[in-house]
Amino acid sequence: MQQFWIFGYGSLMWRPGFDFLRSEPALVHGHHRRLCVYSHVHRGTPDQPGLVLGLDRGGSCHGLAFQIAPQRWEETIAYLRAREQVTSVYLEMRKTVRLLTSGFITDATTYVVDRNHVQYAGALGEDALMEHVSRGQGISGRCIDYVQNTVEHLRAMKIHDPTLERLARKLALQAASRSS
Repeated sequence: MQQFWIFGYGSLMWRPGFDFLRSEPALVHGHHRRLCVYSHVHRGTPDQPGLVLGLDRGGSCHGLAFQIAPQRWEETIAYLRAREQVTSVYLEMRKTVRLLTSGFITDATTYVVDRNHVQYAGALGEDALMEHVSRGQGISGRCIDYVQNTVEHLRAMKIHDPTLERLARKLALQAASRSS
């Protein structure tokens, strides 16, 4: 029987928005998590873009794989396309993932950043990251909340992302200095 999996590396880990049979920590090789997508809808606007995560070329990425019931696959993919492909900045791809609890290796659908898309930000310095994350706000809320939620969930999964951790610390210091 064919199995259907989705690999999440950002907000899908903590807000999948679809029904699944089970989830399991997973690892994909050849791509890494990076704040490399200018968000014009969910966490920013074209005039004030926020930043969201993309799977970018190189390295590896720990995330969460979700097994989808075969009869729910089409509706799950339709939901994900509506959510992730609003501006077509991602390429929907099948990637080999290792499920870390069971050791099972399978293919999973995931969303990899399109480096040729106008919203591809590439590797930004920390000042640019802070600026876009601090100011970004879109239909799904503030970019700051997106980054903080992602870091909290990565920590809960025992995943350490040094760039996101530094950014979260800077954002917390910025918020503390504004409230004092």
